[in-house]
Amino acid sequence: MSDKKAQTRERILKAASAALIQRGPAEPSVGEVMGAAGLTVGGFYAHFESKDALMLEAFKQLLSQRRGLIADMDCTLTGEERRALVSAFYLSRKHRDSIEQACPIPASVGEFGRLPDEFREALNEHIELLVAQLAASPEDADKALADIALMVGGLALARALGPGELSDRLLRAAKSAVR
Repeated sequence: MSDKKAQTRERILKAASAALIQRGPAEPSVGEVMGAAGLTVGGFYAHFESKDALMLEAFKQLLSQRRGLIADMDCTLTGEERRALVSAFYLSRKHRDSIEQACPIPASVGEFGRLPDEFREALNEHIELLVAQLAASPEDADKALADIALMVGGLALARALGPGELSDRLLRAAKSAVR
């Protein structure tokens, strides 16, 4: 793939990622994504075979980036300390209000029943890898899984409420429950 084509593909993926974070993978149109990338719809199929293929790649890329941030954490931290550190960022106002650097799961999870199975498979793989990163031992895995569910649900509700006192309280309450 030429450098120009690779750069154009990355622009499309960046625009798709931003749309996915805000509205999930089903709602944004190809035209909307291409427009946000500063491109015309006509060039889309030179880079992706379908909208689902684009959104799946963007979804996988975003999830991989999230795991990369956790992988960079101090490896001497206990599972509980890693989860507390992750929740401090994940359940923050900054993350709730972010447009481009946020977790795509809260906006996507409700659409999985209408999407190709590959989305569910990508989420399954991500959750398994995330549990491995956040659990200090196999015995700690269920606690890590519960904390992941708490964080995703807390963030989804806080985003649905939007900025405000109740949303802020919800973030603080969820953060304090992560152990």
